[in-house]
Amino acid sequence: MSDEFRTNLLGPEPTRLPAEDEVYRGLALGHEAADLVAEHPESSLLWAILAEEAWAEGRTVESYAFARVGYHRGLDALRRSGWRGAGPVPWEHEPNQGFLRALYALGRAAAAIGEDGEPERIEKFLEGSDPRAKAAIEAL
Repeated sequence: MSDEFRTNLLGPEPTRLPAEDEVYRGLALGHEAADLVAEHPESSLLWAILAEEAWAEGRTVESYAFARVGYHRGLDALRRSGWRGAGPVPWEHEPNQGFLRALYALGRAAAAIGEDGEPERIEKFLEGSDPRAKAAIEAL
């Protein structure tokens, strides 16, 4: 366990989502996220990729919608993995990256459409999940 996450020894353990082996395999084989998401709608990673692609093409509202779905799918997965609404979600654990990317994309799109309060809330959530996540995502 990373010491950066254990400033409070009584705090929650970091949440580590299960690997999405079929999703990773499909992406590695060159399949498009838009095709894979029909088979794996629970994948935050695929929704995050769709949000990032839409953002890159200037489709802000679609980016927001894709990111929102990825965020909610990620919350469902976190809860199934024992997360209780707070605590670290480390970027270094690859299966967590889809949720964190969707969270980042949601904050960015929410700011772009002028949604009051949401970008700040998401910024705090991302920082609380892993303080290194934002820089890692922006470096992708």
